[in-house]
Amino acid sequence: MAFTKSSLIEAVMAPTGLTKKRSTEIVETLLELMKRSLEAGDVILVSGFGRFSVRAKHERRGRNPATGQDLMLPPRKVVSFKCSGKLRMLLNGRQSAQ
Repeated sequence: MAFTKSSLIEAVMAPTGLTKKRSTEIVETLLELMKRSLEAGDVILVSGFGRFSVRAKHERRGRNPATGQDLMLPPRKVVSFKCSGKLRMLLNGRQSAQ
């Protein structure tokens, strides 16, 4: 099951006692700030969670799977995520050395 934006809003709402409208505003603002930072080429570092950054991908050869025709894929930018050591240890069932 996916953790969606509405799930995040509900998760912010429950322990804080905020209204759904206020929780939505907070989540939307946070996501907008993250988008703007990535668009500007900044790195987003969330301690204990991970790092988001923008990576440039070069032009490369590809193939249309429907026709088998070769083509060139244009250069583009993608968002990259690297999890922190603490999160990696948590995902692998090990305790972190704090």
